[in-house]
Amino acid sequence: MFVDSHCHLSFPELQGRLPQILADMRAARVAAALCICTTLEEFSTVQALAAGQANLWASVGVHPDTEGLAEPSVEELCRLAAQPKVIAIGETGLDYYRLNGRSVAEMEWQRERFRVHIRAARQLGLPLVIHTRSASDDTIALLKEEGAGTESSGIGGVFHCFTETMEVARAALDLGFHISFSGIVSFRNAADLREVARFVPMERCLIETDSPYLAPVPYRGKTNSPAYVPHVATVLAAEKGVDAEEIGRVTTANFERLFGVKVPALAEGGSS
Repeated sequence: MFVDSHCHLSFPELQGRLPQILADMRAARVAAALCICTTLEEFSTVQALAAGQANLWASVGVHPDTEGLAEPSVEELCRLAAQPKVIAIGETGLDYYRLNGRSVAEMEWQRERFRVHIRAARQLGLPLVIHTRSASDDTIALLKEEGAGTESSGIGGVFHCFTETMEVARAALDLGFHISFSGIVSFRNAADLREVARFVPMERCLIETDSPYLAPVPYRGKTNSPAYVPHVATVLAAEKGVDAEEIGRVTTANFERLFGVKVPALAEGGSS
């Protein structure tokens, strides 16, 4: 069986299709999924989705690209994370891809938001779900500044939808983080990413869809779904020289260990 470690079932493309998505997951032997929060305004919807299903969990956080909405505090993140089925902080991180005419120096608000998430995660002992785009040097530097990588830091988690270089992968692993691969690893022009996938130890790998985005081959360009995560496992399996079932087994165990949960058997994946 398989676990989708990162999806957005609260987004409009998927929210109204939950019964079909859950049925498709069961048919594809996808036992569980982590529903990711991107704004505080969205959190109640994300948390309700998770609370209503035995095989869904939730995170709480504000995406680095979010502007003009509620800004998180350590206290607020901790309060919301106490809700049932919340197992992670994020997604959070840094994204300098769209500076909109600003300099990197002017993105201090984004770096301060990332610090808030790191401190909440450390206080709660929850994993971080990290998004980094065109900002990997600052992402790694800020994690180190906050103490990640030290034995007593209490800071860990996953670099989700990894698309960075081998050097960044090594740095993330050195800090104790997992690395999650999405459908991008199946794209024809992703040879460098597949090389990274070969390098990352199996016990530090996760798989995800990031649905509704980034559907893997053969569904590229269509609306993504957690049911498609086995296609990511198939590509990862080819790079590792094992079968997809082994990738499913190992990444499910990694998910359980990182997030401190027990994935229910497929037959138990209905309403809680």
